[in-house]
Amino acid sequence: MRVVIAEDLFLLRDGLAHLLRDHGFDVVAAVDNGPALLHALRTDAPDVAVVDIRLPPSFTDEGLQAALAARRNRPGLPVLLLSQYVEQLYARELLADQAGAVGYLLKDRVSDADRFVDAVRQVASGGTVLDPHVISRLLVRNTARGTVDALTERERDVLALMAEGRSNSAISQRLHISESAVTKHTASIFTKLDLPLSGDDNRRVLAVLAYLNR
Repeated sequence: MRVVIAEDLFLLRDGLAHLLRDHGFDVVAAVDNGPALLHALRTDAPDVAVVDIRLPPSFTDEGLQAALAARRNRPGLPVLLLSQYVEQLYARELLADQAGAVGYLLKDRVSDADRFVDAVRQVASGGTVLDPHVISRLLVRNTARGTVDALTERERDVLALMAEGRSNSAISQRLHISESAVTKHTASIFTKLDLPLSGDDNRRVLAVLAYLNR
């Protein structure tokens, strides 16, 4: 699996490259700025990109903007964002095209090697992965409004785990309920959020987007 890494800190960039190589990934480029990232995304045909949101030269959102530009040229390009900060706008912008294959992790979670590698694989396979800390902080910052307010407490629990990229089986294990119960809760979430019939993966992305837009 071909990976492009964009991180301005050399030690972290080098560490990510070694970690992914050790787990069988082919790191085709490891860059430290926005223009170099956009070039690598367009020319190296990666299967997934691991991208620091804030890159030189301005350290604002060069990484995010390069990823968005690359996804406009190649819809659904898998991108896992890394950040030191929780910014709702960043996650929402990347999810807005509803193509899935996106993730958002806080950098301090990268120290959990197994979870990080699993997140890269989930995103590369088309999944949506949000760091639990991102979700919890977004919950604190936002008040419930609109259709999400119609969800029960259990449905909110299911949706939060869905936003982490967890499968129905994993959700059932975490919440100690049957997988059939998770399926019923998921169907209820889709109905209450007025999500049209389509592929289940796409509706999960739409549900997470509604969750972030509260």
